[in-house]
Amino acid sequence: MQRSLEEIARRHGFSADAGQAMFDALVAGGGAMAQFSHSEFGGAGQWMRGGMTMVGDMFNDDLRRHVDGLCADLVQLMASDPDVESVAMPPRLWWPQALGMPASTGAQNDARYAYFPERHRLAIDVHGEVKVYDTLDHRIAGFAQQQSTGGSMTFTSQNGVVDVATLPEANADDLD
Repeated sequence: MQRSLEEIARRHGFSADAGQAMFDALVAGGGAMAQFSHSEFGGAGQWMRGGMTMVGDMFNDDLRRHVDGLCADLVQLMASDPDVESVAMPPRLWWPQALGMPASTGAQNDARYAYFPERHRLAIDVHGEVKVYDTLDHRIAGFAQQQSTGGSMTFTSQNGVVDVATLPEANADDLD
């Protein structure tokens, strides 16, 4: 498996060390997400299955595409190895079941989120309190949270940076 990991990293333009760092982050994220920090990835960033990739060098689309490809290939490698148990684990369903499966999930600081683009919904759990928001016409591409206690959460969409607090709360059962 190590040889395959190194080949995948090289194919996407990264060193074996960077490939191993991403592999470890993917294992920790159950194959559904990765939070990573490595100089070859532009510093800190995150990847989520379903299409959300953020790299530290945020305007470097080429780097973002290479990181996305690396993650996708490493997840396939993980799935092919029976010794990597975390990939088979389903994500813990903390959001309302009526929303179905999210396109992307993640966590930052004391909050976790799940995005459901086909239903125009965003679920956010802060300390066990889950709120569902109508994402309106936004196509969410990334999330951020202020580091301070009670900090706000924002996301990036085709309309720029948007504070989640500006979205209307929605009932999970009342879907578009």
